[in-house]
This record gives sequence, structure tokens and C-alpha cells, in this order.
Amino acid sequence: MERYFQREFNKLKKMLKTTKQDKKKKGETENDPENEGENEEQASEDQLESDGIDFEEKVTFAENVRKLNDTDLGLFVKMIKEKCSAAIHDLDAEKLQIKLDDIDKDTFYAAKKLVEDNFYDSVLFHRVIERFMIQAGDPDSKGAPADVSLGSGGLSYTVPAEFHPNLFHKRGALGAARDGNPARASSSTQFYIVQGRVYTDSLLIAQEKRINGWLAMNRVVNDSANLELIETRNRLWEEDKEDSAQLITDELNRLRDLDLETAELYVIPEPHREIYKSVGGAAHLDQNYTVYGEVIEGMDIVDQIAAVATNDANRPVEDVRIITTKLVERK
Repeated sequence: MERYFQREFNKLKKMLKTTKQDKKKKGETENDPENEGENEEQASEDQLESDGIDFEEKVTFAENVRKLNDTDLGLFVKMIKEKCSAAIHDLDAEKLQIKLDDIDKDTFYAAKKLVEDNFYDSVLFHRVIERFMIQAGDPDSKGAPADVSLGSGGLSYTVPAEFHPNLFHKRGALGAARDGNPARASSSTQFYIVQGRVYTDSLLIAQEKRINGWLAMNRVVNDSANLELIETRNRLWEEDKEDSAQLITDELNRLRDLDLETAELYVIPEPHREIYKSVGGAAHLDQNYTVYGEVIEGMDIVDQIAAVATNDANRPVEDVRIITTKLVERK
């Protein structure tokens, strides 16, 4: 039975301030999926500057909400290659088709309701990182001046995390952004589409280590025995007592390492590994961010958006805007 979140989800413990401060320094905000950072193989490639494109990209989202089978729904995105938005519906458009998976039912129905309400009309793709992902869904981006930092906006609820073994962060995956809350609950409105990169076996081993570190820390911060410790650290950060807060951070890291010694470690499944090595994706996000769909046509449009010039906060210099949303039947 379709349902929408009429009640508001209680906000979970606020994101640990250390993580927030690190993200602010990098121009990231509360609802950002985390980038991999540099490693030996990608460092030289990351020096390449975005070429951008010579037209303003206008994007139209539409979503099919008619159930085709147990897991298949359609989302259509159109990029209008035209600087003038007048008579936009008369212009030819490219189509980006995304299959939405209703396996993750809470995420699916929450997204469906937003499209029904035309929530995404005039929302920007506010965060774009080439070889990683493109992100949108911040309502504060509507009409936002170019110098405004975006990425913290949303509605007054979160959506429970949903992880399915067949849904992972391969190239073209549709994921739900979130902050650093212990329950890994998703943003009410923000989403991203993975452009990604191709991995080697050694890089995938490094990503497994990163994933397991996050999962271990998640278990630590969700352990009620550590609640007072975490609250004390948050208070110390708010009081700018960084040295004292760091001592608690060191203790939490020690508890994480102890957890890793006895935990059953996550291993990227072999079919996923083969896709990451051939097609690419963002493997480090697995088990930490909800995936609820994938691009099945038009990844070249995602690539074009990912290549636009951006500022230091990864916001496109020229706005990439969602023009309108509507429900359509997928043919």
C-alpha cells in the first residue's frame, strides 16, 4: 500500500561536529555523500580541469509511478540545450531514463510524493564532482545567488536507511544523500546520480577497508554505552575545546579498531567487483547510503553535467536547473 510520511521522523543525534567542520572546510555540507579523496592512481587525473560546456543546461525530471513489475519504475530527465527557456516544451530534448526500484519502499514512496507535489521544480544540481556524482534536491537552491553555499536544505523528516544486496553504487546509480547521523537515515529530498570511476583490485581492497571502518564506527556511535562520551565530545566542540574533544575522538577510534578485530568484515561481492572494474562507480559509498534506482538510458547527459565548471564548493558556475516535474507513464 502506497504511503507517504505524514508524520515527521524525529531528528537523530546531530552530526558529530568534527565531521561537519571537515566538510565545511572542503565546501561540503550536511547532506553530501563523501568523496573518495586522492590516491596514487587518481591524483594525477584529479588535476585535470573541467572543460565545461558551451550551453546552459536545463533539466526536466519526470517520474513514472505506475508499477511495471516488482522492481521497475521509470524516471525521465530531459536536458534542454538552449540558453533561452521560453517555449521550453516546444524544444527537442535529450532523455535520461532512470529505473526506480521500489524494493526500498520507504525511499520510493517518499520520492514519489515529492514528484507528485512538484517539489523539484526550479531546484538546482548544486554539487557536481567529476568522476564521482551529481547531486540535487536542496529546496534552498531555488533562486539562490551564485555565492550562496548549498546542500543543507530539506524537509523536516528523514527517511530510514534501506540497503539491498542487489543495489550498489555502480555507474549510473541513484542514491539518497544524507548527513552523518548514526542511523544512516536519508535526506528527505536530496539525491545524487553516480558518474563514478573505474577501479583496480587494489583500489577495491582500499574501499573495503574504508567501508568497514565506517561500519565499525557506526556500531560504536550507536552503542548506548558510548552515548555520554559522544555527547561530551559534541559539547566540547561547541565550546571550542578542540584538544579535549580530540582525546575523545581518539578513544572512539580505539573502540572502532577493537570492533574491527572481532567483527565480520564486509567484502564487496564478486559480481559488484567486476562491474566496478569494468564500468565503474563509487564503491566506497556501499552500505552507507541508500541506493534506489539506476540510469538505464542517457548517461552521456550525466557525464555532461559532471563536466561543467564548478566553484570551490563544487557548485556549477552556470546553474543546472530542474525546470519542472510531472508524473508520466513509462512506455
